[in-house]
Amino acid sequence: MLQLQQLEKTYKNAVEPSLRGLSLSFSSTCIAGLLGPNGAGKTTTISILCGLVKADGGSARLLGLDVLQDAEQIKKRIGVVPQSIALYPTLTAVENLQYIGKLYGLSSRLLNTRINQYLQLFGLEKSAHKAIRHYSGGMKRRANIIASLLHEPELLILDEPTAGVDVQSRNMILQFLQDYHRAGHGIVYTSHLLEEAQQLCDEIAIIDHGQLVVQGRPKELMQNLQASSLEQVFLQLTGSSLRD
Repeated sequence: MLQLQQLEKTYKNAVEPSLRGLSLSFSSTCIAGLLGPNGAGKTTTISILCGLVKADGGSARLLGLDVLQDAEQIKKRIGVVPQSIALYPTLTAVENLQYIGKLYGLSSRLLNTRINQYLQLFGLEKSAHKAIRHYSGGMKRRANIIASLLHEPELLILDEPTAGVDVQSRNMILQFLQDYHRAGHGIVYTSHLLEEAQQLCDEIAIIDHGQLVVQGRPKELMQNLQASSLEQVFLQLTGSSLRD
């Protein structure tokens, strides 16, 4: 599903590199968690995978394809849920989704079917014609996820998909991701919520300072480090110092 080899990235005028030879891989059989403190390199890694940022060195592959040479093919096969709400606030949910679906080249008939299907699934059908700016935080997050699903991607990449949402919305989103994975789709997920990652992910990779710290199944990592939670594992490996 994902393979990184010696990824390097230093932004212009940056004091330190964002990525320092990052290497890791995830198989398509797992829900993969990419975890790390602020500034660890998670967002840079996702931006490289999505073709938004070009690495200075190394290689990255998604679904067996090279992110540089096969960028157009990859974009058709992945869905991306960014941390920021990527919707037009003055447009309604339906208007946003119709616009995004057209960018994917979906026919009007198929697009309308999928919009109705996902609005109902995510509990937004009654607010379908309400402007996004009037949505609650949880509603915006759910609509943000729908926008990435319209073309039914093989691989879904999510950056903090439950940030700032209510308990009910978080529960619904996590349940959907588990069901989507069971239906045969790949998932790469990042979050600062370690309890959530422990619940959702089959395998996690913790990165810090642009390098891989550890990778494995949450339960096995907890056993190896004699920790009672993934959060304790995280703090043991990355320290308790504050990060900006």
